[in-house]
Amino acid sequence: MFSGIIEAFATVVAIEKEKENVHFTLTCPFADELKIDQSVAHNGVCLTVVKIEEDKYVVTAMKETLDRSNLGLLKPGDKVNVERSMMINGRLDGHIVQGHVDSTAECITVEDAQGSTYFTFRHESTADMVGKGYFTVDKGSVTVNGVSLTVCNPTKDTFQVAIIPYTMENTNFCDIRVGTTVNIEFDILGKYIARMKNLEG
Repeated sequence: MFSGIIEAFATVVAIEKEKENVHFTLTCPFADELKIDQSVAHNGVCLTVVKIEEDKYVVTAMKETLDRSNLGLLKPGDKVNVERSMMINGRLDGHIVQGHVDSTAECITVEDAQGSTYFTFRHESTADMVGKGYFTVDKGSVTVNGVSLTVCNPTKDTFQVAIIPYTMENTNFCDIRVGTTVNIEFDILGKYIARMKNLEG
């Protein structure tokens, strides 16, 4: 379980494919604090640390993860948002984030807002996806590349988020441009409500 509050950047050092799995070697400021089997969210995707080598560590993504996320687009040198799992006695500063990315979205506009920046994203939207709770609501929560954010101006297949300068500087939002693919995790509360509605129907 995560909160969507990014701890640091991790930098991709190497990528190795093994059958349908991909092993990512990364380095980050807290690499020396990690342990084997520890869960770390990478751009919002919960991955398990499988190897540690001095200031580097390795995580493995399977085909399902690569199909649903932007991890398959990574290349050496790319910056990844990372967050370790929540401590049970910690504050929930963002919202409940599972680290289970639902789909990807494309950035379609970037607008200056006199200090902050508005990003608009477009995602696939079908009746089946809406039935699973894959949608956004105004002032609701959404996770973009692992960052817990508040939704504004949602439509059936788009939503907007406002990024303050601190978030821009300390997450990979600084690299997001029109056309960039990001990972999306919709709010788990909406998914449960949608599921209950389907069961009652």
